[in-house]
Amino acid sequence: MAATIDAAALTALDHQPVDWRFKGLPAAWSGRSPAEICAETPGLFEAAPLGSICVLSADALRHNLAVMGRWLQQHGVELAPHGKTHMAPQLAAAQIEAGAVAITVATVSQMRVYRAFGVRNFVIANQVLEAGGLRWLATALADPELEVMCWVDSVRGVAMMSEELRRAGAPRPLDVCVEVGATGGRTGAREPHTVDDVAAAAAASPQLRLVGVAGYEAALGHDVSPAGRAVILDYLSTLREATVRLAGLVETDDIVVTAGGSTHFDLVAEVLTLDWPLNRAVRVVVRSGCYLTHDDGLYRRTSPLTRPDAGADAEQALRPALSVWAQVSSRPEDDLALLSMGRRDVSFDQDLPQPRDLPGAQVFKLNDQHAYLRLADESVELGEWLEFGISHPCTVFDKWPMIPVLDSQRRVVQLIRTFF
Repeated sequence: MAATIDAAALTALDHQPVDWRFKGLPAAWSGRSPAEICAETPGLFEAAPLGSICVLSADALRHNLAVMGRWLQQHGVELAPHGKTHMAPQLAAAQIEAGAVAITVATVSQMRVYRAFGVRNFVIANQVLEAGGLRWLATALADPELEVMCWVDSVRGVAMMSEELRRAGAPRPLDVCVEVGATGGRTGAREPHTVDDVAAAAAASPQLRLVGVAGYEAALGHDVSPAGRAVILDYLSTLREATVRLAGLVETDDIVVTAGGSTHFDLVAEVLTLDWPLNRAVRVVVRSGCYLTHDDGLYRRTSPLTRPDAGADAEQALRPALSVWAQVSSRPEDDLALLSMGRRDVSFDQDLPQPRDLPGAQVFKLNDQHAYLRLADESVELGEWLEFGISHPCTVFDKWPMIPVLDSQRRVVQLIRTFF
C-alpha cells in the first residue's frame, strides 16, 4: 500500500510568493508565486540568478523514479525513502506517486514537517527518547490512519519510551522494530541476547507494539570491494537470523524487516528476500533516499544502479539530477579560476564538486563563498557560468530553501521548497 500526501497542501506552496529569503533566485521573481513564474517557463540564466544556484533536472528525476520502481518490482521489496535527504514534500510526493509505502525520517521534528503536508505513513529510523517527541507522537496516534514505527535498541530505551507514552496518554501502542547493530557500526543492539531481551521488553510493553527488525548496513561503510561487501553480507545474515529468532514475539500478522541505504540495497534484497522458514509473511522495506537525485561522486561509485561492476546499462542506471551552477568571479592566475560557490552552497563532506564538461579541471579547495578551480587546457572566461556535479546530496539540499527544476533547455518548470 502506498503512502499518502495532501495535494492541496502541496498546491499551496506554488502560490506563496518568492522573496529575499530564497538565496540565488533572480531578484525579478520577488513578489511572484512559483505558479506564476513556472507558467512562463523562463530560462534560468536569462532570468539572472544571484550568485551560485542549485538546480534539479526534471528528466533525471523522472528517470530515477522509473529505474528504482523497476528495481523494486524485480526484487520484490518495498521502499520507504529517507525524507531527510531532501526535506522537500514536493519530491516526497513524486516518490509516493511512484509507489513508496512510507517516508522515512530521522527525527520527530522531520516527521512533523511531512505530517504538515498530510503524510500518514512513517518510519522514524531511530530510537525516540526525548520527552517532547514522545508526547507529540502520543497526540499524533489519535489519528487512526497514522502509521508510524520507530526503533528500540535497549531495554532501558523501551522503559523510557513506554513511561513517557503512558504519561502522555497515548491512545494506542507505538509500533517499534528492534534495531540490530554491529561492532564498529552506529546504533542498535550488538549481541544476540541483547537483541532478544529488547524484543521481549517491547512485546511486553502495553505502550509499544513489536512489528519487526531493523538495521542499517551502510553504518559499516561504503566499501564495495569483495571484502567490504562480505562484511555487509555477514551483518545482513545477523539481521536475518534475528528476524527468525524473534518471529514468535512479533505482534502483527506480517513481520517487517527493514534496512538499505543508498549503497548496499542490492545486498539487502539478496539476503532478506530468500525464502523464510516462517509461517508468516515478511515485508522487506529498503530506505534508500539518495537514489532520487543520485550524484557525481559517492553514489556514482557505490550505488548498485551505477557501480562499474554492477552491469547496469544507461536505461537501468541512475542519473545525477542535482547540480550547482557557479559563475567565474576571478581569473587571478593562468590555470586558476575562482567561482561564486563555496561551503555555504555545495557539499564537501564526501568529495569536492565535480566540474561538468571540463574534463581536465578540478576543484581543489573551498572557502565559505569561493571555490578554487584548477584548469588544465580549458579556457573559461570571467563571468562564465559553469555547472558542477555534487557528491552526497543530503548536504546540498540543506543549503537551499528553494531549488529550480529545469527541463532539457534549462527552462524553469517547477520550484521545490525544502524545510530544514
